[in-house]
Amino acid sequence: MIYPDAAITKVDVARFYERIADWILPHLKGRPLTLVRCPDGLRSPCFYMKHSKVWALPSIRRINIQEKTKVGEYLIVDTVPALISLVQMNILEIHTWNTCEDHVEQPDRIVFDLDPGEKVTWSQIVDAARLLRRLLRKAGLESFPKTTGGNGLHVVVPLIPGADWRACLEFARSFALLLEQYNPELFTTAFAKAGRERKILIDYLRNNRTNTSVAAYSTRAKPGAPVSMPLRWNDLTPTLTPRKFTMLTVEARLRNRKDPWADYWRTEQRLG
Repeated sequence: MIYPDAAITKVDVARFYERIADWILPHLKGRPLTLVRCPDGLRSPCFYMKHSKVWALPSIRRINIQEKTKVGEYLIVDTVPALISLVQMNILEIHTWNTCEDHVEQPDRIVFDLDPGEKVTWSQIVDAARLLRRLLRKAGLESFPKTTGGNGLHVVVPLIPGADWRACLEFARSFALLLEQYNPELFTTAFAKAGRERKILIDYLRNNRTNTSVAAYSTRAKPGAPVSMPLRWNDLTPTLTPRKFTMLTVEARLRNRKDPWADYWRTEQRLG
């Protein structure tokens, strides 16, 4: 039993990923992973697993990446068997790098994580995401929203690989500071939780080398089995309930629908 409150078992999780494999695998292919492993489901503590020095089935590929002081070994999931192997390892969250193995030093996306304080409303988050989109458009960049499986929202900017990690991080930091200056009563770049109950943290550090963000369509290690769900901008409204996207509901939403991020895969843009 993985999600006791929702009566979801380990084989249920495996079958879920098998059925949505065509949706999630394009978001995983070639990307180094950081994983959240829950050896006993949600009945005991989970932990982040960055390097792959643990047991793993052979369907999961391993690559070596140079870090500051050592070479780290990371897992990569390209196939349905590899995806199901993560479930066999009791992985409940799949987090991905902003780069792929063939251009590790040049990110192909920038991720803004809008992390709300306890007293921030969903309507404020929606307004913040739309404001960020308008500012990015002024810089000639299109962006795409997705839920996180929690209370926040990701705004993702696809890129043609070219700029390095430092340039992408500085770009994201600049936009975060711009939002903070625009409305310091609502936006913050200070990561300490104390004092930001009514503020939205613009987490730009998702764009630091080796940092990750939860993959689209990944489950989360939270009660109710929530899922990170890509959205069209038209879907992002104050009446949307992000918590409704769970293992028990996502398949019905995907059935007979077009990819909400269809334009994401066709967008070709660079940092100016």
